[in-house]
Order: sequence, then structure tokens, then C-alpha cells
Amino acid sequence: MIKRKLGTELVVSPVGLGCMGMSHAYGGQDEADAIATLRHAVDLGVTLFDTAEVYGPFDNEVLVGKALRPVRDQVVIATKFGFRIADEGTGHSRMVGVDSRPEHVKAVAEASLKRLGIEVIDLYYQHRVDPRVPIEDTVGAMAELVREGKVRALGLSEAGAATIRRAHAVHPIAAVQSEYSLWTRDPEDEVLPVCRELGIGFVPYSPLGRGLLTGAIRDRTALGEDDFRRGLPRFQDGNLERNVALVDRLGAIAASLGVTAAQLALAWVLHQGDDIVPIPGARRIAHLAQNVAAASLTLDQAVLDAIAEAMPAEAIAGKRYTEAALELVGR
Repeated sequence: MIKRKLGTELVVSPVGLGCMGMSHAYGGQDEADAIATLRHAVDLGVTLFDTAEVYGPFDNEVLVGKALRPVRDQVVIATKFGFRIADEGTGHSRMVGVDSRPEHVKAVAEASLKRLGIEVIDLYYQHRVDPRVPIEDTVGAMAELVREGKVRALGLSEAGAATIRRAHAVHPIAAVQSEYSLWTRDPEDEVLPVCRELGIGFVPYSPLGRGLLTGAIRDRTALGEDDFRRGLPRFQDGNLERNVALVDRLGAIAASLGVTAAQLALAWVLHQGDDIVPIPGARRIAHLAQNVAAASLTLDQAVLDAIAEAMPAEAIAGKRYTEAALELVGR
């Protein structure tokens, strides 16, 4: 695979692996199976692995560290801070607000290093912007971690264009992570242009529309009772049916090309620029292999035009998050 760059520090595979679903939000999976998938990803040439303290909480970092320590010199490990995590509760219920105070930034980094069992975090993201803390203070603390050798490169997640500029003025930002796919095009307006102006890599999470763009989810019965997606507007009755109809149109194009809908959706993201490194999740080795293979697909303009006609951004039914969660993005 031809490598891609995130900022000036990191060179990674064109497709990374989002590890959240192995421990969090979508029902999780058996540890042995998850480790096998993570190790197989390395065998396939994947080098960027994305986790966060809040996934579990904490469990996902432990899992990723356990799986990747034996191949540490072959991988780039990204993790994130930025939430206050309650001592009690489960899953998302333990996320009780944001916290990017400098002292919290440093404390989380130390804890993440221990859970991962590594000496340096390759890419350290602020998970969500904290409106109570100037971004200059937060990034200043992150930069100190770089100087101390505990972090290699810095990132922001779901930050707005103005915040990205202010952060980058304090210390170079290597990557901005935001939701981006055929059904979430928001970054195209301001975030992607400012990233390209400043030489910042862009890392789309949920490039497969939280699984819907694969065509495997036909109705809500496909989601477990504790699945995070059940609470998202696009998966609600009424919206879901309309979105599935659009995915069927994408699937017809994919079938004509001899690829899966997931591969076509992922290839579309990759074709939006060589500064883009999507991190689809995968809990099954077969799905992982399909995602990696998508990096070798070439889509001509006729196919890109057909995709645009089949799935126009304005046709997507429902917002990508609840109103409360949307308050945390684009700051």
C-alpha cells in the first residue's frame, strides 16, 4: 500500500483501524477475537490504530496495548482525551462532560501510557473541544508532553476551523479527526480547506456511516439493545428506511463494479484527497480485509458522478448525532 502522511511527523497506511467497536458502543466482542483482528490488521499492512480513554471506558486502550505491544515498532497508536468519566455507570453513561484543563491533559496521558503499555503515544488527540478552557492552554499542555517525549504528534477531534487555526499556532497539529463519509459531508465546508491550507492530515471516523453504508443493516433489529446507534437520529424509524433506500442505490453501483458497498463507500472517501486516512472499524477479519482492499480501488469520474447522484448529501434523513451531542462538535 502507498503510505499517506499526517502532518510532518507520521507516515501511515491509507486505511487505519478504528478500534472503538471492539470494546464500546456497538456491543464489543470477545477479547481473543479482537486481538486476532488487530494482529491480522498489522499482517495486512495497516499501521494506524485509533483508540481513546473513553472507549470502555479504559478497556479499549488495554486491549489495543495488549494486542500491539509485540509489534510496537510497526504501528502508529492514536488515543484521545477530553471527557470527564464518572466512577460508576456503563458505557456512554459515564461520559459526564468535557475536561481539557492542562492538568487533566497530562494526567490522562500518563494513564493512557500505562494502559497501553507503551513509552510514547504516537498521536494524541483532544477528543472534544472544551469551551471553558482556551485551546491555547490545552494545546500548550499537549506540546509539553511532546517536549517530554511522551507524545510524538498532536491532533484534534471534531474541532471547528477557527479552533484548528488557533491550536496550530501554538504547536503544529498533525491530524484532525471528524466524522466524514458519503452521508456526513460537513467537513468539506470549512474544516478540510483549513487542514489543507495548514498541512494537517484529515482522519475520517465512521467512514462507513456507522455500518449503514455496508448494506448489512436493514432495520433496527440488526442492532443490539445496548447499541449506541439506537439513539442516533439516522437510525430512528422513518429515517432509517429512507437511508437504507439510498444505500441500496449505492449497493447497485458496487455490484456493477464487482465490489461491496462498503468498499465503494470507503474508496469514495479515499478519493477525496491523499491527505485523508479513514479509520473504519472492523470486528471481523473478513470485513477488515475488505476495507484494506478498498485502498487499491480506482474510481473514474463516471463512477464518482454516479455515486453523487445515487447518494446526494441533502437526501440523508436525520442528523448524525442527537442535539446534545451536536453541541460538542465544530467548536
